Amino acid sequence: MMVRFMAYLVVRIKGTVNIPQWARTTLDGLNLDKRFRATIVPESKEYLGMLRTVKDVVAWTKADASIVKELLEKRGRKAGYKPITTSDIPKEYKSLDDLASAIAENKVAMSKLEGIKPWFALSPPRGGFKRKTKTQYAQEGVLGEDNELVEIVKRML
Repeated sequence: MMVRFMAYLVVRIKGTVNIPQWARTTLDGLNLDKRFRATIVPESKEYLGMLRTVKDVVAWTKADASIVKELLEKRGRKAGYKPITTSDIPKEYKSLDDLASAIAENKVAMSKLEGIKPWFALSPPRGGFKRKTKTQYAQEGVLGEDNELVEIVKRML
């Protein structure tokens, strides 16, 4: 069975110091204003262009429904920075599983969900980063398109 991903999980790895204004504008568009913030964005040419623009600051990978559900359960927040409860889920979704799969399949965007923050605040990864945080994934680092990002995010929850 072939699973089709249609959303990206994006994590900001670098902090706020020495980031040029053009990159800061792009990061604000992605709702990543602080270090170790994560978000889920639709897979589109526009978002891929934004990600490639700030590839020296963020890491991204394809998001599946299981990691989206885990992020919503453990780090999803509503107004007042309170955890998401079942009453906060939009009425067209029966459960958190339905909402997670809708986000992963690009049926609804995080920014369009009423009352739910469009980002997740993560901790630094338990056990630290196993690769360099200053270089691209292709050069033994974690930045850019990172196939191992889901394991890192699971240690950050």
